[in-house]
Amino acid sequence: MSSEAIRQLLNTACNPYRQAGRFAWHFSHGKLSRDPVFKGMLELGLLPDGNEIKVLDIGCGQGLLASWLLSAQEQCAKGEWPSGWSAAPAIAHVHGIELMPRDVERAQRALQPVTARASFEVGNMCTAQFPPSDAVVILDVLHYVDFPAQDEVLRKVHGCLPENGVLLLRVGDAAGGLPFKISNWVDNIVTSIRGHKTLPTFCRTLADWQRNITALGFSVQSIPMNIGTPFANILLVCKKGAV
Repeated sequence: MSSEAIRQLLNTACNPYRQAGRFAWHFSHGKLSRDPVFKGMLELGLLPDGNEIKVLDIGCGQGLLASWLLSAQEQCAKGEWPSGWSAAPAIAHVHGIELMPRDVERAQRALQPVTARASFEVGNMCTAQFPPSDAVVILDVLHYVDFPAQDEVLRKVHGCLPENGVLLLRVGDAAGGLPFKISNWVDNIVTSIRGHKTLPTFCRTLADWQRNITALGFSVQSIPMNIGTPFANILLVCKKGAV
């Protein structure tokens, strides 16, 4: 049942991208099926449970997280859910901010015709306004801006969350040796495939990430998020006001 439920969840989340073009569908299927962070956040119940939540996805790309979470809620409500997984979070709305207009266009073409609970805007995370949110997700994008800008983004995130709000932040551990180097290499390749210019990166060690985030008023739990990959990816589960 679990494998069939996961397969059905994957299909449900990917299907809207068929109307956004061949690339959008293939990218969604490859990313959602192979990147462990999507299954991990649901299996481990990392987003707030209980009342319906508002999620802010910073660096949302073509809106995969929104499609994944909304599909998860639908599948869970129907009882088609992997045994042993936490219940899917109840989603009021997912708002995505993305620097690349082409990605936002794909997100809008795929999801706006099928749901009013997802919205997307073209914006720079360093200057965009962050709406009040119960959870914020930042996957693999914060290292594209310099260290002061990273800290400012994290301060803005802290400000838009309520007490006990959650930030899920995936980063590379700069002390991770060869897996970290592989992560950066693949990151550059994927960036190029998506039609974007390769940018310089500003990376920290896991200890530095934890120290800086704790200083802002979060508790931090680190979870390896590289199962089935050669990477040095770490998911930081940060809770506001729980230091």
